[in-house]
Amino acid sequence: MPVQILYFAKVREEVGVATEAVDVPASIATISELADWLACRSAGHAQAFANREHLRVAADQVMVTFDTPLSDGMEIAFFPPVTGG
Repeated sequence: MPVQILYFAKVREEVGVATEAVDVPASIATISELADWLACRSAGHAQAFANREHLRVAADQVMVTFDTPLSDGMEIAFFPPVTGG
């Protein structure tokens, strides 16, 4: 299932990219499972997803929880609790 991932602030710095399009395996059903899967992609991803208490997530530009189900073509954004500029 294709999903667009956006990373902001510290998460983007750790992962090393601002966005990536991924084809998620069919066995991945929730955003939490997606985060587990992403954490295996690189050391930067592992660092970014090591402590989910320090992450917020949005799906299709709406704040959601990590137990939110994934669907085909979603845009998922990961960011720290406070982002400013």
